[in-house]
Amino acid sequence: MNKPDIAIPVREPAATSADDTILPFQVAALELRGQVVRLGPLVDEILSRHNYPLPVAKLVGEAIVLTALLGSTLKFEGRFILQTQTDGPVRMLVIDFRSPGKVRACARFDRTQVEAAIAAGKADPGSLLGKGHLAMTIDQGPDTSRYQGVVALDGGDLEAAAHEYFRRSEQIPTRVRLAVAEELSAGAKHRWRAGGMLLQFLPLAPERARQADLDPGDAPPGAAPHVVLEDEAWAEGRALMNTVEDLELIDPTLSSERLVYRLFHEHGVRVFRYRDLQAECSCSRAGVETMLRNFSQDDRDHMVENGVISVTCEFCSANYTFAPGEVAGEQAN
Repeated sequence: MNKPDIAIPVREPAATSADDTILPFQVAALELRGQVVRLGPLVDEILSRHNYPLPVAKLVGEAIVLTALLGSTLKFEGRFILQTQTDGPVRMLVIDFRSPGKVRACARFDRTQVEAAIAAGKADPGSLLGKGHLAMTIDQGPDTSRYQGVVALDGGDLEAAAHEYFRRSEQIPTRVRLAVAEELSAGAKHRWRAGGMLLQFLPLAPERARQADLDPGDAPPGAAPHVVLEDEAWAEGRALMNTVEDLELIDPTLSSERLVYRLFHEHGVRVFRYRDLQAECSCSRAGVETMLRNFSQDDRDHMVENGVISVTCEFCSANYTFAPGEVAGEQAN
């Protein structure tokens, strides 16, 4: 007995944009899957908590978008952590995504070096990051092992690093687009907006997604590089992805649904349920108190200034103040 076909609802794409959401989508005819992230209040709240120079704030915003795109693919309760460690003016970025959609972020940078880079016209993301590495860590909880993938940063931006990661580690044809900008609203107030898109080629026949072998680094002179013809479906999907402009990713008047429809309507595109995102730090007074109690008494004594111990969260800038006696360690018997 033949099973009845399951009808897939067909409707017009939503006209208005939904901020702080991720929209998964599928283009079955090209065997493509992807996600669109649109951030408004979330990225504005995170960046507004810190006095970052403009190019540093944009870099942090891009890292938040990339982390949201990758972290939202987790199929379990856990954390996805994106972290850079480099020799550039922005020494470190840390973006922490906790499923199903809580995000926090911070950056460490040398303000003097950043200002010099701005003055020299070299404040692009690649120059700010410099050379080092980008690590992506998946943490499923205390009773499981962490998984970590690492990719080198060599003067490129976060988009390039993501492409290199998927080429080397996941071996999935992938394209990523990231955009961050300030929006001037009524009263001359600036608000941050950000957006991004991830597109992947996931054919049923794995050989169609095969990519050229990586250069071993010790090939004899004159050796021909390994070449694999790009699948036509992926070539078309990648070409369409390359037409996406920054403004389309952050425009509040262009919904995520209309954006993917604009790109893939000729082949038919299916969207799934939106996933909500929110800015939320995991710090707490109780957690900071526990941390301080684990320090030695000598360490705590050196933390006292003006009669109190003050701790500021790097992620959300929340300040916790304690009298020394509040965090004294357990007395030995």
